[in-house]
Amino acid sequence: MHEFDLIKDYFYKLSKNNKSSLKLNDDVFFDKSKKLVISIDTYVDGIHFIDFKKPDLVIKKIIRSSISDLICKGVRPKYYFISGSGNKKTFSKKNLKLITKSLNKEQKRYRLSLCGGDTTLSKKLSFSVTSVGFSNKIIFRNKAKLNDDIYVCGNLGDSFAGLYIQKKKIKINNDLKKYFIDRYYSPNINFNITNKLSYFANTSIDISDGLISDLEKLINRQSLSYKIFLSDIPISSNLSKFIKQKKLNKKFFISKGDDYQVLFTASPNKRRIINRISKSLGIKISKIGKICSIYQKSQIIDEKGNKIRLKDKGYFHQF
Repeated sequence: MHEFDLIKDYFYKLSKNNKSSLKLNDDVFFDKSKKLVISIDTYVDGIHFIDFKKPDLVIKKIIRSSISDLICKGVRPKYYFISGSGNKKTFSKKNLKLITKSLNKEQKRYRLSLCGGDTTLSKKLSFSVTSVGFSNKIIFRNKAKLNDDIYVCGNLGDSFAGLYIQKKKIKINNDLKKYFIDRYYSPNINFNITNKLSYFANTSIDISDGLISDLEKLINRQSLSYKIFLSDIPISSNLSKFIKQKKLNKKFFISKGDDYQVLFTASPNKRRIINRISKSLGIKISKIGKICSIYQKSQIIDEKGNKIRLKDKGYFHQF
């Protein structure tokens, strides 16, 4: 069962009288009267991170991916709660020192405060993070408009390359290996764009499950489609070099998830302000396509102008 079906068939009716739940079709809870915005995420060993050999880096990845849910809504995260399930080995004194040291650095970097949490003894390691922010408005999902431009912040694909390398799928020189593994554990989320998004974005989401998967979530209840240009999807110079060296295909990397970049749509008349803010903040913001009518099939266009299919659109939660 797809997660959307699970929510629709079993949980939506429990929230339908609560406007702040946003029909369970967004990444956050938003109580406008209290200016309260909340998101929650769960991370499981072997699914959301490959192992726990580097607990300080795993916890960094978890915190950044969690607060990206608020950032893409145009909300600065302020508080967080963290709960963990594990055992004496995973929560050893050595690991706990590494975890708390890493959390302290992330708190300073993103101006966060820990407010509470819970611990449970378990054979399976997992974490849940609740992020809290305050705002009188957010950028909603499913507010795209026909002919909107589609944009993405930062670069895509570096995190998956890091995962790909760690799984020993391919050999690579040490400098590139270090770069991609660092991007896997330390996604470069664009925190400084948070307060600017509402100036131009009609709708937004963070890219966690993959570009195409999350783009389809962005418009999933609207009579719209999309056209994406592969050549316009931003990747780092290191990933471009890696692809050329190993004779790989760009499309293999661009929708695998774990990027935590902001994906948004905006009216064409916002192009100038977007370019200006991009330059002033030093943040790459790339126009990668447009929103089309439902009467057109969604499509991805390659460098030669041909329609292509992605075998893997990203991660889907199946139950």
